[in-house]
Amino acid sequence: MRCPKLFLLSIVFTCCSIATLQAQLGFCGGNSGDPIFIEDFGSGTTDGPALSAGTTSYQFTTGTPNDGDYTISSTTNYFDWLSLQDHTPGDTNGKAFIVNASFTAGQFYQREVSGLCENTTYEFSSWLINLQPAGSCEGNSIPVNVRFQIWDGTDTNMLAQGDTGSIPGTGTTVWEQYALVFKTEPGQTSVILKMRNNSNGGCGNDLAIDDILFRSCGDNVTISTAANEASLVVCEDQGGVSRTLTATPDSSVFSSHAYQWQQSTDQQTWTDIPGENSAILNTPSVTTTTYFRTKIAEDIVNVNNDLCNVVSDVFDITVLPIPPAPTSNGDVEICEGEVGILSMNTPSAYSINWYDAPIGGNLVLSNDRRLEVDDAGTYYAEANATEIECASTTRTAVSLIVNPLPIIPDDASVFLCEDSFITLDADVENVTYQWSTGATTQLIDVTQPGEYDVIVTNTNGCSATRSFTVEQIDLPRIDTIRSDGPSIVVSTSNNGNFEYSLDGITFQPSNVFETADGGLYTIYVRDNTDCGVVTEEFYHLVIQKFFTPNGDTINDLFQPDGLEVFSTVTISIFDRYGKLLKFGNTNSTSWDGTFQGERLPEDDYWYLIEADSEQFKGHFSLKR
Repeated sequence: MRCPKLFLLSIVFTCCSIATLQAQLGFCGGNSGDPIFIEDFGSGTTDGPALSAGTTSYQFTTGTPNDGDYTISSTTNYFDWLSLQDHTPGDTNGKAFIVNASFTAGQFYQREVSGLCENTTYEFSSWLINLQPAGSCEGNSIPVNVRFQIWDGTDTNMLAQGDTGSIPGTGTTVWEQYALVFKTEPGQTSVILKMRNNSNGGCGNDLAIDDILFRSCGDNVTISTAANEASLVVCEDQGGVSRTLTATPDSSVFSSHAYQWQQSTDQQTWTDIPGENSAILNTPSVTTTTYFRTKIAEDIVNVNNDLCNVVSDVFDITVLPIPPAPTSNGDVEICEGEVGILSMNTPSAYSINWYDAPIGGNLVLSNDRRLEVDDAGTYYAEANATEIECASTTRTAVSLIVNPLPIIPDDASVFLCEDSFITLDADVENVTYQWSTGATTQLIDVTQPGEYDVIVTNTNGCSATRSFTVEQIDLPRIDTIRSDGPSIVVSTSNNGNFEYSLDGITFQPSNVFETADGGLYTIYVRDNTDCGVVTEEFYHLVIQKFFTPNGDTINDLFQPDGLEVFSTVTISIFDRYGKLLKFGNTNSTSWDGTFQGERLPEDDYWYLIEADSEQFKGHFSLKR
């Protein structure tokens, strides 16, 4: 079985037992010591320098590496290879070991690593990548396959080996790490690292190697408290803090354990704590952030030799400083009906909680630099740590001022007389005005119906809007005036609340004037809102619809009423066949129903009256 490949920065777990690591790749299953050997191949834009004599049988080149060549370079931009950066984090123009495999499989790298401790377990690791893009060599690219070997210093006894297995060209630019765990033998302080190609060269099997690393490997050692705390975060106002820490190794590598506790303020520089050489540490009282760990070795003589020991997990006691009070962005003024946004500034490491009192009080909003509110008053912001409750000692006050809106009358509906104007009054003083017409005065005159708005703004900058609906009242438009017997009937072409008069003084709502004497009249029509009067002259000629010439002196004559207003009058009467039966003038405008002395029968008869420039036509009935 081949163990999974894990990244260096990941939390590592053992995937194979120490006993089987002699034959395959795998990472240290426990804690590791600080690196005791690192080869990152340097940096720079110039290829090289060549590896020291005896390191490789490949030919060094400062140009494109052909089969059996290698270079030390910050570029991989050769052939159709992937163009990528070296693996070393933070490198500028970092270099890697670039290998174009020889046509014959075999060893291509060897070097001695000295200064090791005897009877000590170590982890070797290196980062590799296949430089071939996916689909290279018409899909027949030779995969990378590297064997790592660890030999004793005499180069006669192999301590461990493992193969990467086939690494095909996938086109990815992500480096992968491979590792091998081994143990030195008694009296052994150096080893020889060898790398071999398991595949022949040709089209493919082109690789880059970087960051070769050796470090000690030991038990997985956890640090915790009796309450199973793996770390601790406290606030500065809690005073000095201490804990009893217990180191717990899993004994997966070491059969015995020697300890040396250390502390640090930056996790870079570690200082031994004198006399603390057991699995338990009662930490000193700390008032600033402090880190604790222990070095561990199987033998007390190796515990302080960083080539032999490993270090435990780190226990953090993080002491958070009391945050400074937030800085206000200033009081905020809003108008009634608006929402105010109060805001505070504080370093990004802190959150802000809002209260309604400078001390205690009610929490209004938590974990927000802005408070949206519409109630006037003073609000108080407190800075707090995001990890635990660790608040500023004071709160910063900020006020929301809510200014009143202008008091305006209700919206209004008003009436505009046709062909006239009306004055609209905002009816609010000591404010500024902005009408929808563009006017900026309190009063405006309008001549058209429609919707009009005025925005009034007081000295606080608060505004309110008053609306006016202007409806036009049209003047009456006389369509017809006709005589209907003794009545005068007035019709208009538009509708309205009209009133009618024959003298301009007395008006009536009805458009019919009954039993009016014939004659010349001025007809008056007005709207009852007193928007104006229209007039029209009318000749009212009262013509009977029938007459009864039976000698009873009642309605015996056909005699139109109202002709006296005309200077000249002629009247002609015809039967249904158009025969002229009567012709008269101003002095003879009546008819008795006879023709040539003979009484005419009951029937309908027609009249034609010509009066000055007017002409009247119609018919009437003769009844016996």
